[in-house]
Amino acid sequence: MSMIEANNLWKEYGSNIVLEGVNTRVDEGEFITIVGTSGCGKTTFLRMLLGIEQATRGELLLNGKPFPDEPGEDRGIVFQRYSVFPHLTVLKNVMLGAEFHDSRLLGKLFGAKRHAAEQQAREILASVGLDHALERYPHELSGGMQQRLAIAQALMKKPRILLLDEPFGALDPGIRADMHELILDIWKKTGITIFMITHDLQEGFYLGTRLWVFDKVRLDKQNPNAYGACITYDIPVDRADQNTYETIDDSLDASKKLLTDQE
Repeated sequence: MSMIEANNLWKEYGSNIVLEGVNTRVDEGEFITIVGTSGCGKTTFLRMLLGIEQATRGELLLNGKPFPDEPGEDRGIVFQRYSVFPHLTVLKNVMLGAEFHDSRLLGKLFGAKRHAAEQQAREILASVGLDHALERYPHELSGGMQQRLAIAQALMKKPRILLLDEPFGALDPGIRADMHELILDIWKKTGITIFMITHDLQEGFYLGTRLWVFDKVRLDKQNPNAYGACITYDIPVDRADQNTYETIDDSLDASKKLLTDQE
């Protein structure tokens, strides 16, 4: 049984149809990268996986059961804009998840629980290369370091699914390359299932094991919201297979044409 299944999934807001007839299956440990034009439902789909949007029709399943209708510890998310708390140090930013989990009223841990949470946070921060910046505040960090912090926050509760909404879009190319290696290292070491939205096709092919293209099969120019998007391309990527490398350029050209035609 697949970890995640979407069966004839629709999402509508009144007369505005965002997604229609999405069908897919994802096994645990896959790295799904997602591309598509603005407004084609990529982020809506991610929000449904997070649990803050629900299907209008069809079903979205997690291990054969309906997806939880609220966010949970099994899913972490990182946005393009840094979702960190400016008044807390790097270490306290990451510890906060454990503190609110174990002490919802106070948001504070004491004694052995606090020591355990601090140790876990230190280990996660070391894994993302921030062990030298534990007592710094977010405004003292570069953009890449802030995004490393956001990833550390998302990993604190050891989620099974990591959702990334254009996490590297605002970073310079050199920093972006470093973040690519970081996220691949995390994925390989943890076996976590990743869904990542990107506008960069090369990034999508480089990082993912599968690249999805979200697009509208049907289009009414007089009423653009009359039809929704679905997964029109599901391209497997195997970096260990030389044939994959040879077809990436062709796939890029085809995908670029597809996205350009719809803009």
